Amino acid sequence: MIAIFLRIAPLALFLSGCASVPVAAPPAAADAPTLSEQTAFAEDLTKRTFAYFWETTDTQRCLAPDRWPSNPFSSIAATGFALNAYGIGAERGYVSREDAAQRTLDCLEFYWNAPQGPAAEGVSGHKGFFYHFLKNEDGTRFGNTELSTVDTALLMGGVLFSQSYFDRDNPTEAAIRDLAEKIYSRVDWTFVQRENSAIPSANGGSGKAIAMGWYPERGDNGDFGTHDWVGYNEGMLVYILAAGSPTHPIGKDAWDTGWAADLEKDWGSYYGYEHLQFEPLFGHQYSHVWVDFRGIQDVFMRGKGIDYFENSRRATLSQRAYGADNPNDWVGYSGDLWGWTASDGPTAAGNGREVNGSARTFMGYSARGVSAERVVDDGTIVPTAAGGSIPFAPEVTLPALMNMRAAYGDRLYTQYGFKDAFNPSYVFVDEGSRSGTVDTQFGWVARDHLGIDQGPILSMMENHRSELVWRTMRKNPHVRRGLERLGFTGGWLERTDP
Repeated sequence: MIAIFLRIAPLALFLSGCASVPVAAPPAAADAPTLSEQTAFAEDLTKRTFAYFWETTDTQRCLAPDRWPSNPFSSIAATGFALNAYGIGAERGYVSREDAAQRTLDCLEFYWNAPQGPAAEGVSGHKGFFYHFLKNEDGTRFGNTELSTVDTALLMGGVLFSQSYFDRDNPTEAAIRDLAEKIYSRVDWTFVQRENSAIPSANGGSGKAIAMGWYPERGDNGDFGTHDWVGYNEGMLVYILAAGSPTHPIGKDAWDTGWAADLEKDWGSYYGYEHLQFEPLFGHQYSHVWVDFRGIQDVFMRGKGIDYFENSRRATLSQRAYGADNPNDWVGYSGDLWGWTASDGPTAAGNGREVNGSARTFMGYSARGVSAERVVDDGTIVPTAAGGSIPFAPEVTLPALMNMRAAYGDRLYTQYGFKDAFNPSYVFVDEGSRSGTVDTQFGWVARDHLGIDQGPILSMMENHRSELVWRTMRKNPHVRRGLERLGFTGGWLERTDP
């Protein structure tokens, strides 16, 4: 449940610091990559990132790791991205279609049979939803994590992709389609509407908005926390899948009084690009992994004369412009080295230091990002920020990723593609970092890959290359139904053959 952190994030990240340490910028970008170089890089990155999901996801219980190699628990959102990966791998010929189908069937069987119920322990979910994190040992709830609506939606994205991708007339693929229908239809989206809770929402929930999470131990009937999916964020997919449900659909009033209730307040201009503001790029990416928003519009976007795809393109370009401008004078930023979203960071202890003459604060895992509303930036650059935006602006995202690889080599780019993040300004070897390694020349590089950051890189690269996920999901009746019920029209929705 990432969005909670965003609207309460501090505006600046500066503290009084210790003595300055000289730092060296990463190597400058080489000449712009040629088309053949970009094509070769795209294939290499796709293959490596696919291998991450294929090789690290537990085959017995289909528990994709939240992070690797530390692997403290599984993430259901990462599992949704893993399901996408299986189809992509089959399409690319990395694995056989038969092997991908069997892995997918085993995965869906696990989630269909995983225990559900209102208990606080020993279950994987409730009312068709799943807990944010699951134990690696048995796939039941990890700690006190919430029953997560957005992470369940990301899992369901992978489930419905599998349903539409595996369309052949054989027992394995027929079983995939049947289980996908059962898993999706079991989710009771009306259960998580705010009207079911007596606790008012802290961020403007109206009584119809969908809550971000549910906690079984908070009272006799559980508790929905204090935040709803209201305003522009990654929760768009939650409402689309909730509206498309054949069994427990929400009404359009949930969209009108929830997520889309007051989008105008999020509209603004940043570095000359007018768009809905949301600092970290994951908010502009996650729903787009599964939904092709090109040419389709709801009421708000019809009024603006653009679509949500164009909105995400502008958000991406504004981030790149911030990197080129580098107003806060971090080390290494440029038009070819940029990108901010939720990620690991060098330290959660603060550790005020001085970089380029200014006192700084560094963070651990945080929702980094830049917008007209606020800037949350501690010098950490996140590959998935550019990687998850590849289809929106390939002319700037692909060169940025290639420059990251060229500048950092195998410190950053490994057998599984990009590690989660790096920070050229954090060269403080005396402090070190529990989350990565520190070098006096190159700065900090994360230890782990994160599943929810690997997933957008792989799926959006494939959408850029072949539109596979988009083409597949345009055929899914539940996605089409959800969009139409929320008032989307135009583009592929007007065609009988999507």
